[in-house]
Amino acid sequence: MAHSHDQHVAADGGAAQRKVIWKTFWILLILTAFEFLIAFTMAHGTLRITIFVLMTIVKAFYIVGEFMHLRHETKSLIWAITIPTVLLIWFVVALIVEGAYFFEEINIFKFRN
Repeated sequence: MAHSHDQHVAADGGAAQRKVIWKTFWILLILTAFEFLIAFTMAHGTLRITIFVLMTIVKAFYIVGEFMHLRHETKSLIWAITIPTVLLIWFVVALIVEGAYFFEEINIFKFRN
């Protein structure tokens, strides 16, 4: 007789999986609480934005690694996903910076003439 996927339960009743989920919950809660602490105590500026971006990237990688099981994959697969993502983010930032510079130069040129 065939058994469905739901009938296969680990010998410990899934306690190991629940432990990993709770560990992930607490880590993400601590990171989020730290973000809130920074948001309400630190003055607005480049350092605060940089901390928020870095914390968001750390949380995103942790979530992807844990819930998409990427952490348990081979290093080559991790790098094949990470490097294009980083390069894409760099490309977008470079376009924004250069686009702002180009826009400022065009406006300066218009006002000179």
